[in-house]
Amino acid sequence: MKAFKRYRDYGFFDQDIRLTKLSKLGDPLEKLNQGIDFELFRNILESGFEKVTKGKGGRRPFDYVMMFKILILQRYYNLSDDQIEYQINDRMSFMRFLNLTIADDIPDSKTVWNFREQMVNLELIDVVFNLFLKELEQLGLVVNEGKIIDASFIEVPKQRNSREENNQIKNGETPKSFDENLNKKEQKDLDARWTKKNNVSYYGYKNHVKVDAKSKLIVKHEVTDASVHDSQILENLLDEKDSDEDFYGDSAYRGQKQQAIISKKEMIGYSGVSCPPWEH
Repeated sequence: MKAFKRYRDYGFFDQDIRLTKLSKLGDPLEKLNQGIDFELFRNILESGFEKVTKGKGGRRPFDYVMMFKILILQRYYNLSDDQIEYQINDRMSFMRFLNLTIADDIPDSKTVWNFREQMVNLELIDVVFNLFLKELEQLGLVVNEGKIIDASFIEVPKQRNSREENNQIKNGETPKSFDENLNKKEQKDLDARWTKKNNVSYYGYKNHVKVDAKSKLIVKHEVTDASVHDSQILENLLDEKDSDEDFYGDSAYRGQKQQAIISKKEMIGYSGVSCPPWEH
């Protein structure tokens, strides 16, 4: 009974106390909110999404700037759509970064997925993230003293397909059974793939990232299906701005071909890392 009473007595004042403590501990997301005027992104997002929403009635359910900030959280903490939904509900620092309270509706994983897909289709994703990177550099948060390259799996729900359907998907084809049933097709992921690492099987995608070594902020990334080896995306992640910086990576980048790419970009030396940058 006492525990139940303590739960019911929780209020917004208690939330403010917890957030104040987070601030004292040095919440990096609060620093981002204070240093960057996220309204800079509103015109770009609203102009782009106008093509999608034009002619549709009703008020859009979630603010575009807030949804973009969710994508930032996903990149920084390497979270899947299901994980970001859970973490926003669970973590006060996330809620504050998104200007949400416990009384507000929170986007579910499907809403996040749909927003990101629309951003990609509208060719907005690179535009807004490049602007975000410039803001980080102006704040001095990206210091360009070294880069960490890493990759991690993003698992998705396993598909229940027939052997014939799986063979068609592997060949880049859409099974006829999917086209004949549009509801079924909407539930199918035609791009995810299986792979195995250390005798463990994974199904889904792989997130390849370049991280500023000092701030641990992701400055460039590329998503592939899970079967693509980490080293295959190395040249896409590195660019001329990385010259004269230290390179950090795990054993996946120690091959002769990968070392040639690192040298070509005029990066300094090689240092191994044994875990993803967000776990340092």
